[in-house]
Formats: sequence, structure tokens, C-alpha cells
Amino acid sequence: MKQGVLVISHGSRDSKWVELVDASVRQAAEHMAIPVVSAFLEIVDGRLIQDGIAELEKMGVTDLFVLPLFVSSGSTHVDEIGQAFGFPPLTDFEGDLGVFRVKANVTYGAPIDDDPEIAEVLYENIRELSLDPERETLLLVGHGSKLPVFHERWQTGLSGLCARLRELGGFAHADYAMLLPDQAADKLRELENSRIGNEVIVVPVFLSPGYFTSHVIPSRLEGLSYRYNGRAMLPHSAIERWIARRIQEWLAGDGKG
Repeated sequence: MKQGVLVISHGSRDSKWVELVDASVRQAAEHMAIPVVSAFLEIVDGRLIQDGIAELEKMGVTDLFVLPLFVSSGSTHVDEIGQAFGFPPLTDFEGDLGVFRVKANVTYGAPIDDDPEIAEVLYENIRELSLDPERETLLLVGHGSKLPVFHERWQTGLSGLCARLRELGGFAHADYAMLLPDQAADKLRELENSRIGNEVIVVPVFLSPGYFTSHVIPSRLEGLSYRYNGRAMLPHSAIERWIARRIQEWLAGDGKG
């Protein structure tokens, strides 16, 4: 038996986005005694999921831990990757990845969701924006999904992060909105009307900075009053620790990782 790990993230045309992910995976794997490979769902030619499988199996890997480096278990991408590895779908949603060619025994891990270590990352990102937490409201904004079950999973994860962030920073209130469906502006207006006197800090819940953090969120909230710095989870050592911890849990026999 030879163990190995495939860390899968979405992929981007932005080489800086890809390098941020790769750097975190490299750091997490630095002291691992097993091979760890970073692969992408799409866009990054030569680094797709099947390429990663082939690379690991060429090394002789027979037991493979697949770790989805995604923000939420409500992501349809997480489900379609699982389907392509032969795991049952959450709903009648069918992905279009087909079936991966894999000989190794596969364990499929869980994405970030409301992990407490990641909540600390988000808090560090926004701490500079906070002047008086007892008079401030947080609005967490994630990608989201319109599909039943997936939408509810996004809700659960974002709600959990809201509770953790409110406790960490002593904020008056914390709520969340999704870009899909388009909730952000309405939610911000609702918070302004219901919590008069509270300043709103918008917290992007995205793995890496890019189009959504720099363009989509600001454009959706155009004309409204809020504080925002657009910082994402990467780069941060906590992502490396999260990857390493999930791998160690799998190696220790946790089952899910």
C-alpha cells in the first residue's frame, strides 16, 4: 500500500491565483512523508484532475485521499468531482466531468465550510476595518447556489462562520448573503434599515483574490455604504495548516479527512 494526496481547487486564468494555491499546497506537504499533488477542476492545462491522478499513480499510489480545496460543501463543483470519482450525488444534479480513470482506492474529503481556523483568517482580514465592534455589523458574502440542498449547505456554512466571527471580534451582529442568488445589495439595505447606527463591514468568503472579490462584490454593492478591503483567504498560513490537518486526520484513520 502506498498513500498519496490530491488537493483539488477550481483553477483560474490568473497565474497569480494558481500560484497562491500551489504555494499553500507545497507548504502543507513540505514535511509529509507521502506525495501530495495540486490539481485543478478546469482552465489550468496539464494540471487537471486526471493529470493529477496519473501523476500520483505513476508514483505507485494505491490509496488516494482527494481533498477539495473549496469554500463550501454547497458548491456543485464539490459534488460533481465526487460523482466523477464514483461517489453518489447529493441530489439529481449531474456533473459533466464523466468518470475519472483511477485504480487507487479513493477517500473523498470535506471542504472548508465553517472551519474555526478559517474563521480566524477572515477575522484577521477585516480587523483593520473595525473601529468599534459593538456598533458594527458584518455581512459575509459567498458565491452561493440557487439549487436546493446546495443552497442550504451554503447557508449552514456561512451561518456558522457568522457565529464564529461575531464571537471572535465582539461584533454587534453578523449576517450573510450569496451572489447566487443575487442577495448582497438587498441584504445590505436590510441591515442598514434594521440596525440603524451600525456600520457594515463586508467580508468576502472566497479562497483567493480575483474577479469576484475585486469586481463582482463591489459592483453588486455599488452606491451603498460599507467598509471593504477585498481580502480573500489566501495568502495565509492557516490554509496550509488546514490542508496539513485534513491530511493528517486521514492518515490517522479519520476516514473523511
